[in-house]
Amino acid sequence: MKKFLASLLIALTLIFSAETIGTAQTVRHRRRHSRSFWKKHRDKLTVAGTTLGGAGIGGLAGGKKGALIGAGAGAAGGALYTYKLRHRRHRRRY
Repeated sequence: MKKFLASLLIALTLIFSAETIGTAQTVRHRRRHSRSFWKKHRDKLTVAGTTLGGAGIGGLAGGKKGALIGAGAGAAGGALYTYKLRHRRHRRRY
């Protein structure tokens, strides 16, 4: 029974993998996008900027501990804005 199940699993694996070999032969051309550095990394740069701003304000207010708290608050606020709030006003048109 074990030999039968093993040979059945091997046969099924070969059958399902044979289909992808035929589709791998197609040629696809990629278009190069000429996006700027800002457009490529906008989300990361926004979060990093708010983190630095929060750390600066926290450092002025409370020293090293305030800088850490401010950096955390700035990163949280920047991430909230970047990933949740920024795109609410814009609707995509198709």
